[in-house]
Amino acid sequence: MAAADSGADIMKNPLSPFTVYFSLNNGLSNAKPSLKRYLSQMKGMYADDEAFDQLMQGSDPLVYEFHELGIPESDGNLAFGTSIVYPGKVGNEFYMTKGHFHTILDTAEVYYCIGGKGLMLMENPEGQCDVQEFTPGKAVYVPGRYAHRSINTGDEPLITFYVFRADAGHDYGTIETKGYRNIVVEQNKEVVLLDNPKWK
Repeated sequence: MAAADSGADIMKNPLSPFTVYFSLNNGLSNAKPSLKRYLSQMKGMYADDEAFDQLMQGSDPLVYEFHELGIPESDGNLAFGTSIVYPGKVGNEFYMTKGHFHTILDTAEVYYCIGGKGLMLMENPEGQCDVQEFTPGKAVYVPGRYAHRSINTGDEPLITFYVFRADAGHDYGTIETKGYRNIVVEQNKEVVLLDNPKWK
């Protein structure tokens, strides 16, 4: 039996079948280095600007990272990887991913929770919003047209495995300029969904 392809082999011939290792303990992959998002890269995305500025006077904390394989971005291919959101808060607002629409707006995505706990916050351009819980073993289906953001509401890394159409693309600009209609915060030791005071 032929040996399974390594992560390096994927980039040489991405249209061939392959196997790749993902750790179910920490979400890390041997196929490709992770892409990291630090707090400084999320300026203006949290509701409490003063709390953000205070955190930035110290170190620049790592908020989340993700591993996405180099699958060709074309119709008929599937992209997949893992996302890791670390525990923490800016003021009382939990650490989160930037979130994004897909460039091809009607394409869907699935996230499967490997570890930790949190929420998937979603909204579409028409103003419909939804929130689904992440706990290990739960899969969240994100319909087409919905922007989506992973939020860590626990004390451990929130690790999810995701799959989407490879040519869907990522539209971060809409979220960076308008934000989400809702934010997720801690109030009286409870996880609470509030209107975003910055949203217009």
